[in-house]
Amino acid sequence: MSFFDSAAQSDTTPTTAIATHIYLGKGESEQQLLLKYANRHGLIAGATGTGKTLTLQGLAEGFSAAGVPVFVADVKGDLSGLCQPGVAKDPLVKRAAEIGYDYHYFACPTQFWDVFGAQGLPVRVSISEMGPMLLAQLLQLNDVQAGVLNIAFAVADTEGLLLLDFDDLRAVLTYVSDNSKDISARYGNVAASSIGAIQRALLGLEQQGAKQFFAEPSLEIMDLIATDSRGMGVVNIFSAEKLMQSPKIYASFMLWMLAELFEDMPEAGDMDKPKLVFFFDEAHLLFNDAPKMLVEKIEQLVRLIRSKGVGVYFITQNPADIPASVLGQLSNRVQHALRAFTPQDQKGVKAAADTFRPNPAFKTADVITTLGVGEALVSVLDDKGSPTITQRVLIKPPSSLVGPAAASTRQQIVASSLLHPKYGTTVNRESAYEYLSRRTESRQQTTQTTRNSVRREPEGLAMALTKSVVRAAGSQIGRQIVRGLLSSMLKGR
Repeated sequence: MSFFDSAAQSDTTPTTAIATHIYLGKGESEQQLLLKYANRHGLIAGATGTGKTLTLQGLAEGFSAAGVPVFVADVKGDLSGLCQPGVAKDPLVKRAAEIGYDYHYFACPTQFWDVFGAQGLPVRVSISEMGPMLLAQLLQLNDVQAGVLNIAFAVADTEGLLLLDFDDLRAVLTYVSDNSKDISARYGNVAASSIGAIQRALLGLEQQGAKQFFAEPSLEIMDLIATDSRGMGVVNIFSAEKLMQSPKIYASFMLWMLAELFEDMPEAGDMDKPKLVFFFDEAHLLFNDAPKMLVEKIEQLVRLIRSKGVGVYFITQNPADIPASVLGQLSNRVQHALRAFTPQDQKGVKAAADTFRPNPAFKTADVITTLGVGEALVSVLDDKGSPTITQRVLIKPPSSLVGPAAASTRQQIVASSLLHPKYGTTVNRESAYEYLSRRTESRQQTTQTTRNSVRREPEGLAMALTKSVVRAAGSQIGRQIVRGLLSSMLKGR
């Protein structure tokens, strides 16, 4: 299936049918990432300015050329150049010549995504799909408040209320508050203070732009897994420059993506190459202040998702940013230079060195601090699935454009996508907010009708009494008149 055959993305990339590896670069020998072990996950680490982004770009190209779809978060706006062929740049041409790399330029088939819809197709997720655990982390709720949020989700499920957007969740929280006595008896205590705290947290999240994110149509994960007519894997570029101003939203979205991939994709077993490779840039944001339970869930997710044919690659400054339980599962590693200006930095360097298989030719901890731009220590899985001895490698330069793509090219790709009709317009179907609003309005009308009825009953009674009095008075006056007339008539006789 091909969504991406626009002229802007054409090139002469060779067939992908026989690809078995991705060329990484050269040190004492050529270093290659075997595609059959690419789902054993990986790590790209290094200080700012050492070459992490170009390494990520080269890997994304390699997977795409091998027919493997890619999802990558673009946190600085530099990766959009994947959609255009590269141009000659002296430092990169020199590096290619130094390692004997046959340097040629090509573009990757790309699809752009953006929560805010400005730099790509809108990305949306419903509240119910995000779930109470991730949402509680996103809202930074304490245990008690998270418990109340769980109750709200349970009530919504019991009542058959769809939670799609912020309005729906607010409506359900109000419903829980209004019926707290009955709900507390069924699910546990619901404190008004906790409801208020959640509502305030929602307001803060909304002010960060999250309201656009929580909506429909929700992103369908399988739409990320596609190839073009040449067999190249589509590179899905998630624009995260603006979203990075709200790091909790960014981290929660990326974790939601991993969870959805695990849930939606069938078991794959051992494969010649992954079904999808997922690059998680600024990965430390996922673990900052994360509760132990969430870290355990991430560890479990990373461990199990490889059986679905998905490779996950974390990009961060220092391996120490990632919990040891997760780090231990990242088998393919590219470590760029680290700085060691402080005692804490020195500990970080040692910790990073200890994660590599030693090379008798050098001390890993010493080399990490002396690597040049574009150099890295590389250890990947060999043909038997064992980590290779760490090599000092000059990483091959990217074949696509280094830096941002032309705005016109990007706009053309977004506008011509066959997915544009599906995701281009927000859908607002009936959900919890509409249902509860209608029910509240109906109850108000019933109450008003009852009040009017009660008000009319005394008025009716008073009117009846008045008529009775008038009738009685009228009869008495009539009788008096009749009696007067009769008396006059008798006297006249």
